[in-house]
Amino acid sequence: MKTSKYQRRFYRDWIKAKGLCVTQVIAKETDIRVTTDKAADKSFIEDKIKLYRWDIERYIDKDHRFLTALKPLPVDSGAPLIIKEMADKSLKANVGPMSTVAGAICEFLGRDLLKKGHKDVIIENGGDIFLKTRKPRLIGIYSGRSKLWDNLCLKIKPKDTPLGICTSSGTIGHSLSFGQADSVVILSKSTSLADAVATATCNRINFKQDLQNALDFARKIKGVLGVVIILKNNLVSWGKVEFSK
Repeated sequence: MKTSKYQRRFYRDWIKAKGLCVTQVIAKETDIRVTTDKAADKSFIEDKIKLYRWDIERYIDKDHRFLTALKPLPVDSGAPLIIKEMADKSLKANVGPMSTVAGAICEFLGRDLLKKGHKDVIIENGGDIFLKTRKPRLIGIYSGRSKLWDNLCLKIKPKDTPLGICTSSGTIGHSLSFGQADSVVILSKSTSLADAVATATCNRINFKQDLQNALDFARKIKGVLGVVIILKNNLVSWGKVEFSK
């Protein structure tokens, strides 16, 4: 059974960050790991996260539907940029705007750190990743109950970054899902869009026969570059996806 309680991000114990600097920041429900080529200013990261959270919380106070809506919502023309981004990308995937929140914060913070002069930036927020790298990186896919896919990774090339890599699961973690896929991974230049489409795609999968329709749904959304779906011992993929073990 899925739980609404915080779950320790055990997969971080497997991450190798040789030659990189790691900064971890927790602000309420936001638990972010930032990996950079040089030491990052933790106070800068904390301030940016608080700013984006404040923008989101303040907008929710104004429109309570933004927190719980399961479908796209129009937002005010004067809304903060992160709110507009969440609304726009959730509309493309036909999900509620909060389905994009982790990806949006990753992406906005990633852009901030690139502007600060960092050359390598990897931001992970609950399985959603913003990645800018100067060397090939391996991104692990955790699928939980099926051991068949243990150690399966995506190989990401520098020329394809900045890149958003977002994962949704109906069997792992605390996030709301209406599906039963063990892992749905979406690649997009927009981390917000990747987050929204991962959620929407996962919602469509309960049985093996749902896999092709879910794959077709995701790949038809403009801006999606790659898709990986795992359901028990079944895996389907499309697009700019290179596997490694």
